[in-house]
Amino acid sequence: MSAVTQGELVRTLPYARRYARALTGSQPRGDALVAQALRTGLPGGVPGPIALFAGVSRLVPDSEGEHITAKQRQLLLLTALEDLSITDAALAVDLPLAEAHRRLDAAREALRSVAATDVMVIEDEPIIAMDIRQLVEACGHNVVGVASGESEAVEMARDLRPGLILADVNLGPGGDGIAAVQRILREQETPVIFVTAYPERLLTADGLEPAFVISKPFEPVALAIATYQAVSGGLSLG
Repeated sequence: MSAVTQGELVRTLPYARRYARALTGSQPRGDALVAQALRTGLPGGVPGPIALFAGVSRLVPDSEGEHITAKQRQLLLLTALEDLSITDAALAVDLPLAEAHRRLDAAREALRSVAATDVMVIEDEPIIAMDIRQLVEACGHNVVGVASGESEAVEMARDLRPGLILADVNLGPGGDGIAAVQRILREQETPVIFVTAYPERLLTADGLEPAFVISKPFEPVALAIATYQAVSGGLSLG
């Protein structure tokens, strides 16, 4: 059993939820995975801040024959989305450091060859929207539209039927990104990634929350793996 303290557990819990949701592609499945890790008991020999990530990771069997395997997805998410060092990520997924390096390098290379999708961006700040467009296109995807407000986003999504939506949470005078997405999802099933400077507000497990949340500012690799997970639907746990 890990010697994780109550304080470490409380601080890590929102980000372990984000990791598990992104890994599984679903808020309910991700939160259930975190709960299972806590019930099962966290692994020993892992530093407290890493223990909950390790508990979640080790409940997911590796997969073979996929474009990016389960272990590779875990390493990508832990290092890019959760900003863990490769040393800590290797501990979390129970791999030797050299093997973790090898698998992570292969996963990053595989991301570059992922099939492209049409992306709609919801962002009210023009400069940030331009930066997001460049990052999305650098990941190999096609930005089909940028909406700055809630009503515009709903109309644009209805017209364009994008394969993925990348949405800011706070649209300033233009409304609310979460409300815009909720309206869009009443009409079409589209994977969504939320971008926010305050991810912990969307990671409480209170009510309906997004499966994919990226912190501002974010790195291109974080966007690339979140996009891959959103489009591919995450891992099936059987």
